[in-house]
Amino acid sequence: MFSNLIIRESLDLPAYNQEVEIVERKGKGHPDTICDAIAEGIAIALSKAYKDAFGYILHHNIDKGFLVAGQVECRMGGGRVIEPMRLVIGDRATFKLGRTVIPVAEIAVDSARAWVKDHLPHVDPKRHMSFQVELKPASVELGDIFKKKRGLLVANDTSAAVGHAPLTPTENLVLQVEQFLNGPSFKMEFSETGEDVKVMGVRVHRELTLTIAMPLLAQAIKSEIDYFSRKTKIQKAIKRYVTSHFRDFEKVTIRFNALDRRKIGAAGMYLTLLGTSAEHGDSGQVGRGNRVNGLISLNWPMSGEAAAGKNPVSHIGKIYNVLAHHLAGQIYSQVPAVQEVTVWLTSKIGQRIDRPAIASVQVNLKRGTRLQDVRPHIQSIMEEKFDNLASFCEDLSEGRFPVY
Repeated sequence: MFSNLIIRESLDLPAYNQEVEIVERKGKGHPDTICDAIAEGIAIALSKAYKDAFGYILHHNIDKGFLVAGQVECRMGGGRVIEPMRLVIGDRATFKLGRTVIPVAEIAVDSARAWVKDHLPHVDPKRHMSFQVELKPASVELGDIFKKKRGLLVANDTSAAVGHAPLTPTENLVLQVEQFLNGPSFKMEFSETGEDVKVMGVRVHRELTLTIAMPLLAQAIKSEIDYFSRKTKIQKAIKRYVTSHFRDFEKVTIRFNALDRRKIGAAGMYLTLLGTSAEHGDSGQVGRGNRVNGLISLNWPMSGEAAAGKNPVSHIGKIYNVLAHHLAGQIYSQVPAVQEVTVWLTSKIGQRIDRPAIASVQVNLKRGTRLQDVRPHIQSIMEEKFDNLASFCEDLSEGRFPVY
């Protein structure tokens, strides 16, 4: 095992005991999440194409993407698309090895359209979106890393990552509320709602305020009275879900579409034609949304890396970010005395990815437990995972770990 493993005890209060906690999640229809999801889908598709053609993954990083908001005319009862959304897909990929050419641009656009079709039911990816592929050939120096066909590659960047476990009650609530609102049962009952769901949870002591933004489809709304009537029913359904599934809070206040105002017509209602604010009001970018555990949790340290779209075999910005959360989860679940854990990983460019420059594990222990009691078990978990990192990267290349 690498010698530079530091295991230490935390002197901080666990996140769920801190006075204030702030957690956010951007749902699948949010412009930033759309960018992350498509970038990751393209990386998975390219990884498969490279493996099918050559037997191993070649250099690619599809982690630069920008969704330019379109323009619509939106009114109660319907509207029309004036200008489609435009997705710029950028960074680097390998187009050719020897005489074999990989149709990178075609794979990118096909992957993007497939994701939109599968996840945004009101968006026609051929009519409502255009695609601008700005992928360029890989640099010689970084591309050379991938000439090693067997065994683990070296890191293509000096980077740092961090992950934590377990999720706090606030984090679990925020995550599950968004999944509920974008889930099939809710969409069947409230088919007039779009997919651009954003949930912000702010806990002060044991009281939680949940602010939720979710558009209603303009074509389903006939009047202002109709809109606010539906809004009331939706808010009651959210309240029922929260009170029946989460009992960790003394009080939960729900604010739904808080910008709404009565008596000013469509300007006072959150309406969309296509279910996403990217149709008109908001652009998106890879890396500005959820971290790899699906949340933006301000009480925990977070990495600034955009994991989505990066290659899964040498780019530490992806591998270590997902791995840090995975390791934290394993340590928490397998070491009973640990009540909270944070894992930091740092790479050194040119050094094998299973040999981090430093790995640091910080644990908050249950009363009566000493650090030396848990240190061997934690070290064993870390060693086992780094010894089997090739298998982890293979799973990552096939999309078995979420990154947004």
